[in-house]
Amino acid sequence: MKNHYQLLIIGAGPAGLAAAVTASNQGISCALLDEQAALGGQIYRCIESVPESRAQILGSEYQRGKALAKEFRDCDVDYFPETKVWSLSRDREVGVLHKDQNKIISADQILVASGAMERPVPFPGWTLPGVMQAGAGQVLFKSAGVIPSDGVVLAGSGPLLLLLAWQYMQIGVDIKAMLDVTPLSNNLLALPKLPRALLAHHYLTKGLVYQRDLKRAGVLSKIGVSNLRAHGDGELQSVSYRHLGREHSIATDLLMTHFGVIPHIWLTQAACCKHQWDNSQQCWRPQHDEWGNTSIKGILVAGDGAGINGARSAEHAGRLASLQALFALGIISQTERDQQSIDDRKKMQGERHIRPFLEAYFAIPQNMLATTDKDTIVCRCEEITAGEIRTAVENAHGDSNQVKYLSRCGMGPCQGRQCANAVAHIVADAGGQAVSDSSHFRGRPPVTPLTLEQLAMLSGGEHNEY
Repeated sequence: MKNHYQLLIIGAGPAGLAAAVTASNQGISCALLDEQAALGGQIYRCIESVPESRAQILGSEYQRGKALAKEFRDCDVDYFPETKVWSLSRDREVGVLHKDQNKIISADQILVASGAMERPVPFPGWTLPGVMQAGAGQVLFKSAGVIPSDGVVLAGSGPLLLLLAWQYMQIGVDIKAMLDVTPLSNNLLALPKLPRALLAHHYLTKGLVYQRDLKRAGVLSKIGVSNLRAHGDGELQSVSYRHLGREHSIATDLLMTHFGVIPHIWLTQAACCKHQWDNSQQCWRPQHDEWGNTSIKGILVAGDGAGINGARSAEHAGRLASLQALFALGIISQTERDQQSIDDRKKMQGERHIRPFLEAYFAIPQNMLATTDKDTIVCRCEEITAGEIRTAVENAHGDSNQVKYLSRCGMGPCQGRQCANAVAHIVADAGGQAVSDSSHFRGRPPVTPLTLEQLAMLSGGEHNEY
């Protein structure tokens, strides 16, 4: 690994791979860093090694990644898998841990294509063994073919929940119930956005096919569920919920939840890029222009890390950001950049027609985002409850970071990655303000855990401030 690159791409998902292919063969020094051992990111995980039978079950959208991975393998870019990127500064210096070697490298242009993470939504019992996120279920199936052996309850909201249920149904997993917390009132909110969504009708068609197949298979599905709770003595034993005014309970030792995805913003936060609250996506995302430029010169974002728009849109955004980087480096002219971007920009806009409809239809109810159950643990690392956060706000600490200082919420090993969004919602709700007027935890390096030994590798160099 060199100490300096003209273009450094972080993340080997659809945006990062497409950007690397676009930048290749341009006579520049370019590197792609990724934490995983293989290409694909989360959406195309294990795309080069997955058995064909499993790939068929995962569906056509997953299989799209094969062509993208092949294109990347044929291009001239330095690729470093199993590499943790733990820091990004506004001076475009990057802290990396590669093969147990820790170092600081730099670049003229940096593209952050870090993707998304599942939105953690605390609810009573969510920390019990046996409760896990649906994305983890997909990771286990994609990477190792592991599936639930004794059945599963799926709960939450969003397209991934429906997709996972359909995939599990095909391989004979006993789906005890699908509990959809999407409020029925969301139908009215989404209806005005349906005409535009029809321009990307292939997404709607697939969703309807999944619903039809699950119904034919006899999978119990309930929409408008509320008061979701997990119960058990030391481990999950049952799930309870309210539906149409009645209480229900299901015995199960496995509950998989999903409440949509949010951008992975920890690197752009560490670099002090400006971020904004996206009300329709119910999350924070980095500010950026149509080319992916952030508020910090030379740092670009693309893909779901810039805002949730899906894998296909991420590919196009990655190419656009790569063209911008090549222009900034003086490799291509502005005219060449604009001309080469026409096709990707048009296709990207076409892919995004569906987003306003999905965002309105799958909006998570506010009473789940800002749980009022005082005993529910919000910060798993420090075991801080929603009640403690609300008490802090009542004592005039009306800001996420003030709550953090007072309670240590967000100071554990995950550095707030699993609780920041929930804390912001609870603080805003307790203080009677909009989330956009509240604050998000400040991002600082390291954005992924490092040992003291790994950090000490930097001692004696010119970057001792880390």
